[in-house]
Amino acid sequence: MAAMVDRACYRRLHPYKYRLVADYSLRIDLRPALAIDHPFVTLSEDGLLTLRVHYAWDGPSGPALDTRNFMRGSLVHDALYQMMRLGLLDHLEYRERADNILRDLCREDGMSFLRAGIAFYAVRLFGERHARPRTEPTQAPVCVPQGRTG
Repeated sequence: MAAMVDRACYRRLHPYKYRLVADYSLRIDLRPALAIDHPFVTLSEDGLLTLRVHYAWDGPSGPALDTRNFMRGSLVHDALYQMMRLGLLDHLEYRERADNILRDLCREDGMSFLRAGIAFYAVRLFGERHARPRTEPTQAPVCVPQGRTG
């Protein structure tokens, strides 16, 4: 029997909206000098990107619609930018390639040339600060006391 706990603790997913329900792998045209192995993301030296089950991301950013033809691109792009923020990929060397991958995946998934181009130019104009190395914020758990029964 499970032990009784006197409170419920949870962690908000903000700013994340989506979570993978299975591992996802894709060979991309981005090859790091050294393989990257992070708890939810790996990237091999030959460009095999693997996002593990439960990887969370926020979907398309800015004034963008979360359409099916944008989701895979946003997933991969967010993972690459996260690796840059963590200092695992050099943002000066790899950011433009990550932005190209976003556009290419959106086009592969049926997005119009115009909309994919707008998405590409938006991340080129506004994405730099999101790729710079920094400490990833963590959400402290929130705990609420157990209610009384009876």
